Amino acid sequence: MSAIAVFDIDGVVRDVGHSYRRALADTVEHFTQAYRPSQVDIDRLKQEGVWNNDWEASRELIYRHFEAKGTARSALGLSYETLVDFFQRRYRGDDLENPDHWNGYITQEPLLMQPSYLESLTSAGIAWGFFSGATRGSACFVLEKKLGLRSPVLVAMEDAPGKPDPTGLFQVLQQLEASQPIQTSSSAAVIYVGDTVADMQTVERARNQKPDRPWIGVGILPPHAQQSPEYKEAYIAQLQVAGAAIVLDHVEKLTPEQIQALLKPTYGH
Repeated sequence: MSAIAVFDIDGVVRDVGHSYRRALADTVEHFTQAYRPSQVDIDRLKQEGVWNNDWEASRELIYRHFEAKGTARSALGLSYETLVDFFQRRYRGDDLENPDHWNGYITQEPLLMQPSYLESLTSAGIAWGFFSGATRGSACFVLEKKLGLRSPVLVAMEDAPGKPDPTGLFQVLQQLEASQPIQTSSSAAVIYVGDTVADMQTVERARNQKPDRPWIGVGILPPHAQQSPEYKEAYIAQLQVAGAAIVLDHVEKLTPEQIQALLKPTYGH
């Protein structure tokens, strides 16, 4: 079995339903002084496939709120820098730069993955890394401080264009190939594991740009999408339409055995 697993972080490694998404809702509510988007509102926006950046998503929801009331976005004079600062102070806390002093929503995020899971992939000869739209500081906080990983292969917001542009995914592969050449041959299938339409579209674009190797999108249902059977089914359908080969309700269900099953149509064994 020859495979590389690359993981998104938000909604896959950690539950951000009450952290990033809460900060997003706080931000929209603060700048509109009227409207607080629900989880469904946020999902509906993200299903458009271009709002992976939560700062930009916050701004877009603010703009749309005022446009619906007849005010053009160009007339708002909304400062993106001010918006980002407000968001980050909710998410990180009062000290934006020192992770040891963070006291915001980021400190309350439940983990959805344990180090033992990644060890099981390593034992099976599966290389792994991370490609996330989160800032490097936020991503390192969860991967190194909470999961205890040592300098994992990571491409974060500052390192590559936002999804669904696959550049960051290619960068993860380059880093893995440099450090683990045996497991990351040019024929190894790449599995990208994410929880949004943009994540699955990233796989589709990677396949179009580099068709010489197999690309497989695996959808993960974030906790907030599992609150009701109806919403769960609708969320699964969105990921499948966007290209997910399979949708799981927890990342650790993507076991080495499940990965082998996904590879069978590709390698014929």
